[in-house]
Amino acid sequence: MTETTLPTPSELRKKYPAAMKVADSLHAAGFLAYFAGGCVRDMLLARSAKDIDIASSARPDQVEDLFPHTHAIGKSFGVIQVVMDGEVFEVATFRQDLTYQDGRHPEGYEPSSPEADASRRDFTINGMFLHPQTGELIDHTGGSDDLKSGTLRAIGDPDLRFREDHLRLLRAIRFASVLEFKIEDQTWKAICRDANLLQKVSVERIRQEFVRLLTESPQAGEALTLLRDSGLLNHILPEMLDTIGCDQPPEYHPEGDVWNHTVMMLNELNQPSEELALSILLHDIGKPATRTVDPDGRIRFQGHAQVGAEMAEAWLLKMKFSKALRNTVTGLVYRHMDMISVPQMRKATLRKIVARDCFEDELELHRIDCLCSNGITASTERLLEARKEYEIEAALPAPWIRGKDLLALGLVPGPEIGRWKDLAYEHQLEGSFATPEDLKRWLRDELRNRSN
Repeated sequence: MTETTLPTPSELRKKYPAAMKVADSLHAAGFLAYFAGGCVRDMLLARSAKDIDIASSARPDQVEDLFPHTHAIGKSFGVIQVVMDGEVFEVATFRQDLTYQDGRHPEGYEPSSPEADASRRDFTINGMFLHPQTGELIDHTGGSDDLKSGTLRAIGDPDLRFREDHLRLLRAIRFASVLEFKIEDQTWKAICRDANLLQKVSVERIRQEFVRLLTESPQAGEALTLLRDSGLLNHILPEMLDTIGCDQPPEYHPEGDVWNHTVMMLNELNQPSEELALSILLHDIGKPATRTVDPDGRIRFQGHAQVGAEMAEAWLLKMKFSKALRNTVTGLVYRHMDMISVPQMRKATLRKIVARDCFEDELELHRIDCLCSNGITASTERLLEARKEYEIEAALPAPWIRGKDLLALGLVPGPEIGRWKDLAYEHQLEGSFATPEDLKRWLRDELRNRSN
């Protein structure tokens, strides 16, 4: 046990005073109360943390009696939510878990000591307590030493930890990647041995951990490599394994195969949106299925963007992502090759691209794609110019010509309506006509000439 200064990163400063009130109230009532787990780890690393969890000798009923505003959401596992000054905290009884049957939850718990409570947790760096009043670090698992050496180590028997909660397999990769820690040898071997257990975990829980891994890791490509090497990727995105050894034309892709290209791109991310991270992960997933070689040896991936978008949609649906996210990501995958022709695009087309809700992610996807392959920046530069040009202009105007106008000009309902609407809108954005009436007259003449 040692004394330590208690850092309070910015995200914790709002919660910290209320957390101290909860801990002080428990302490005044005669109970032990420690800050516990991940928040202690992040405080010691001076990292941002979202929550402050509290472990206490108080039983759930005693916690409910002590605080006027509580929620018994996790009472069967010894956890009570306490609301203090508008902030919500989990207060957990020091406990020893009973047998795990479903690879997620114990059948129940027995109140226990801080030492026993620490020993049931997942990794040593998550097994520390901090005394709020004294600043004393209480470390029964060696977490502080592992924190200093940058080591991720399971507490006790790693196989047992992973059999208790199968999601810990994926959490181990996330913690190691986000913190840039090395996974201790016995822990790593257990992950590889137990990787098949991940298939028993719900896709919702896997999805949440996987997205955090992609968006929070400083080197998300290295995180993906750990998933591959451990065998976990087989149970998350097995389609990605087909990109290994899928070679590409060296004149356009000196970086190597599709896998290496994707890993390099993921490593370039810096706190990306969920949509950007997923679109980079999936943007070339259609290449293995579309790879052909010409008689002269030239490698082609005809239609890989469309095939990739279809594969991305199927996987995103399987992982139960929202419809809005699926639409955005599949759109980014489907259109990612369009950017090659940006320097030759008409002003109206560029303006519509810049106005898209997902433009920033689309731009970054293209920039990183080029950076990690041929290095050609012409399209990126033109898009940046276009964005600057249109920043001073109004948002995309309402179309002058609508379907009813084209029907009035003699078109019949059908696909032709949409094509003429698009053509009219392009002319409007290009400034080809001064007024709606001028554009309508041009349309009338064009339709008349084409019917003759």
